[in-house]
Amino acid sequence: MHSSPHHVSDVMTRAVVAVGREALFKDIVERMSEGKVSALPVLEGDGRVIGVVSEADLLPKEEFRDSDPDRFTQQRRMSDLVKAGALTAEELMSAPAVTVHADAALAEAARIMAIRNVKRLPVVNAEGVLEGVVSRGDLLKVFLRPDNDLADEIRRDVVDVLFPAPVEPVHIMVTEGVARLTGRVPDATRIPLAVRLVRGIEGVVGVDCRLTAADG
Repeated sequence: MHSSPHHVSDVMTRAVVAVGREALFKDIVERMSEGKVSALPVLEGDGRVIGVVSEADLLPKEEFRDSDPDRFTQQRRMSDLVKAGALTAEELMSAPAVTVHADAALAEAARIMAIRNVKRLPVVNAEGVLEGVVSRGDLLKVFLRPDNDLADEIRRDVVDVLFPAPVEPVHIMVTEGVARLTGRVPDATRIPLAVRLVRGIEGVVGVDCRLTAADG
């Protein structure tokens, strides 16, 4: 890998298991099991994402299978009780679907997942047509980048740009994703920016900056 995977399109899964709005409950469970996924996009005929069915949408059927909830539970869990009686994807799905575009930054996808408390996001184009799926696991793949790839990118995109004429060579060592920078540089005001840029490189776990000013 020669540069950071900056966008969702760099890490997303393109072969996606999905269902139509008329898919039946048992078929949905079978597809989740076969695909080893916890949620499925629900599509219109043209491939446009109209919702998502997750394990959480399916579980009320088992939870309330042989129960007779009291009035308080009925009022508090009305949506779950409705899903307990649902038979099709259209009745079960959460809509509108929480989606992301392929050109979105990985950090944006991570924020959406955290804020909306979802594990997977359908990736759609401008028309809402499914292009792939990105999961939490996909976003974590960036931390598998080799240390030498990270060091090369730090050198090329940060050090050589901010410190083109260092007083002495800037040494970069990356170990288990942690980047250490040492050396003396002519412009100390750029050191905080260097730290921020290195931390922003996909796959960097931490930054140990030991750069000092030439006159320091």
